Amino acid sequence: MEPNSAAGLHFLIVEGRAYPGIADEMKAGASAALKAAGATFDVIAVPGAMEVPVGVAMALETDNYDGFVALGCVIRGQSNHYVSVASESIRALAELAVVDALPLGIGILTVENEGQAWTRARVADGDRGGDAARAALALAALKAKLNA
Repeated sequence: MEPNSAAGLHFLIVEGRAYPGIADEMKAGASAALKAAGATFDVIAVPGAMEVPVGVAMALETDNYDGFVALGCVIRGQSNHYVSVASESIRALAELAVVDALPLGIGILTVENEGQAWTRARVADGDRGGDAARAALALAALKAKLNA
């Protein structure tokens, strides 16, 4: 995105806080990407990845946002819980995005261990939070272009 290309647009970052350090790093990447594009944004926190789609859906009812950035992390444990949480949180976000034509960047990490999560979350490495914000910005620009 070009600097200030998103001036006048207001986004919401919804962050799952199951892994606070990873959440902070992903939020830092998303915040930097939105600021670089000239967008303003709010941040809300929810307990974990399963609650991220609910946070987006609740905020969608307010009509206060031009786009959304969904952030969270699911790390495989010793049970099958990981599979359900990972697939259902992403499925619910994708459904919201498609049904409501939302400019929504999805940054839900689904990893085997905390090391993989840090590699993907760290702004200097994977910057998946920044990637999700840039996806939301691109979709907001596309929506504006199509509605012009």
